[in-house]
Amino acid sequence: MEQNRGAQYHRERLADAMREEISAIVEGELSDPRIGLATVTGVQLVSDGKQAFVLVNVTGSEDDEKNTLAGLEAAKGYIKHELMDRLRIRHSPELHFRLDRSAQFETRIDSLLQRVKKRKK
Repeated sequence: MEQNRGAQYHRERLADAMREEISAIVEGELSDPRIGLATVTGVQLVSDGKQAFVLVNVTGSEDDEKNTLAGLEAAKGYIKHELMDRLRIRHSPELHFRLDRSAQFETRIDSLLQRVKKRKK
């Protein structure tokens, strides 16, 4: 049990460090015109550490989202190399970029709650 907790803590720390580094790379170093206003909101490491899901929030239209994801996929090799270099890790997990829709869900839930409040009055 103690080893599990230590491994989980290590994964969480690594995921947080990866989020910071990927965020810095996306916001300042990638010159791909397809990548728009993108913010890395989180990294979820799979328990074996061989895959990581990078959650990205993109400001703009659906086309902007698609183009940004395509640009990030194209830059995946560069990002993995930079992660290995900056975090001093031997193997970088396979990166999978996903849109983070939590902000949209939050807005929708808030609007539904406001409607319920108005109806109760």
